[in-house]
Amino acid sequence: MLRKRQVHLDFHTSEFVPVGKNFSKEQFQKALKAGHIDSITVFSKCHHGWSYHPTEVNEMHPQLDFDLLGAQLEACKEIDVNAPVYISAGFDEKEFLKRPEWRWHPSLDEKEQLEYEKEVHFHILCFNTGYLNFLCKQIEEVMVKYNPCGIFLDIIAPRICYCEKCVSDMKALGLDIENAEDLNKFAQSVFNKYLEETNKAVRKHSATATIFHNSGHIPKGDYRYIDSNTHLELESLPTGGWGYDHFPLSSAYARTVDNKEFLGMTGKFHHSWGEFGGYKHPNALIYETALSVANGAGCSIGDQMHPLSEMNMATYNLIGKAYSLIEEKEPWLNGAVNVADIAVLSQEATTGNRDAKSDIGANRMLLENHFLYDFIDETAQFSDYKLLILPDVSSYSDELIDKIKAFAENGGKIIATADALVKDGKFFLDFGAEYKGKNEFNPTYFIPDFETVNGKTEYVMRCDFNKFQVKNGEIVAYMQNPYFNRTLEHFCSHAHAPNNPDEAFPGAVINGNIAYIGWDIFTAYANHGHLCFKELFTYIINKLMDDEVTVFADVPDKAVVTYTRQEKENRSILHLLFAHTTVRGKNTEVIEDTVPLYNVKCSVKYDNKPSKITLVPTGEEINFEFINGRAEFTVPKVDIHQMIEIK
Repeated sequence: MLRKRQVHLDFHTSEFVPVGKNFSKEQFQKALKAGHIDSITVFSKCHHGWSYHPTEVNEMHPQLDFDLLGAQLEACKEIDVNAPVYISAGFDEKEFLKRPEWRWHPSLDEKEQLEYEKEVHFHILCFNTGYLNFLCKQIEEVMVKYNPCGIFLDIIAPRICYCEKCVSDMKALGLDIENAEDLNKFAQSVFNKYLEETNKAVRKHSATATIFHNSGHIPKGDYRYIDSNTHLELESLPTGGWGYDHFPLSSAYARTVDNKEFLGMTGKFHHSWGEFGGYKHPNALIYETALSVANGAGCSIGDQMHPLSEMNMATYNLIGKAYSLIEEKEPWLNGAVNVADIAVLSQEATTGNRDAKSDIGANRMLLENHFLYDFIDETAQFSDYKLLILPDVSSYSDELIDKIKAFAENGGKIIATADALVKDGKFFLDFGAEYKGKNEFNPTYFIPDFETVNGKTEYVMRCDFNKFQVKNGEIVAYMQNPYFNRTLEHFCSHAHAPNNPDEAFPGAVINGNIAYIGWDIFTAYANHGHLCFKELFTYIINKLMDDEVTVFADVPDKAVVTYTRQEKENRSILHLLFAHTTVRGKNTEVIEDTVPLYNVKCSVKYDNKPSKITLVPTGEEINFEFINGRAEFTVPKVDIHQMIEIK
């Protein structure tokens, strides 16, 4: 089982600064104890290329005169703290300068290559050169010398490269260096070899060491990458541009991957990696670590040690304020499995688009509505879910379409939007509607046939629309076009033309267990965030789900609600989280003040009447009623994170 209170200790040090002068085993251990830390990733080799231990295959940092890695490993072992070892794999500035034949070439253009090489930052080396063998020797040396519990390899990904070796090898294979498909195919083959050789270097010396290859993102549906890792680490620094809705999306997929435990990796930094002297408010780390465990993950907090190698006690006192709480909660976290009513068939998993806006928009709508959901790929068991969401984009194989059809035919509920049901110019599901092609106008207008916050009126929809004719089913929304698209010859007012009320078309329909929305509302919500997009989706999902929703909690849209099950202990745990977030500076979303919620009404669908409901870890029992198969109760206070045990 992965330990849940980890620190990722960055240590990227230039040859021009002193290293290790203030290291003390006792002070190192004091910091780990203050932080309530049970695992810490320590460095063998950093992005600058230097090793922090005696080495025969690389070079030790020129200003280090003792085995820093060995001393850290010894210190950790004495106090039962795990210590995976970090080795920079993609960056190696020392070798980039020494071995130009190993350099990654992002372009054939010599001027562009020169500009890249002059950037004041770390530079990438190509795995299709002798660098891969050099890296594997470093891994093996660490395995033989220290026998660590794990290896963490950083800054890796399939990369198109135009170095002399890659160009020569592509031509020898009959691949076209100007063809995008051929370039990606070759880049993937190089990456696959990297995964194979580095894993082999670890496994030659240990059958149990953990292995993680960090690319900053877990690609949904790419099992070539996923299966090369013993576990997953989800890098998600909210203040570093990721935002607080990123981790719920990433974890909603990671927890569906069989036999893969995972960590949520945030940082103590105000901004992001590499920052000395930046600190979050303790409330931020308390919330971020609670968000990790509520979504089924362990925790990892990023820090960067000063080159003098004395641990900063302000940092570890800060981390301790969060991890002391996680330590108290661990009995209700170990072995807990997240429950989900809804599955979203990820666009990234079906198209390979890492920044799929429809995934982002769907995640935000579900998160803000407090539904229990997973993001899945085509290998998932659809029958495990009550509702399947097909968002915006269709790129489904015939086999996947057959799987979707079977789910619908067996009574599974489906919400599809825009192109998600379109194949060869028609809908591939029979739900009483006929596809009529792309609408020529954008934006269009949404007219609800149900009550919304601002009433039944025309709402602008800044997105594409598919026209369709309804033969059977309940039309729950209509579409109107503008008088014309905005062009140089035809424009009206500042933004777009008003709606043309002369004609209305079906906009959204429900027929039995299938609902279809003509707009690509998830992409639009990610781009624009209009309330009307979410109101349409929320109305339809509530109509389909009715009383089948497992959990209801009367909390604000920024709150997070998850629900887990510990079968061994015969109990379920409801997680309620809330924090006030604000944007500081240009793009830094932060948490400072706590804003408690009081008297939160909750309802949980349960097979039998629970024996008791308790606030944990305090053990305070609360009153409840069991009505029509639901446990109804009120949580007196939610201060950042409250767990409720249903026994």
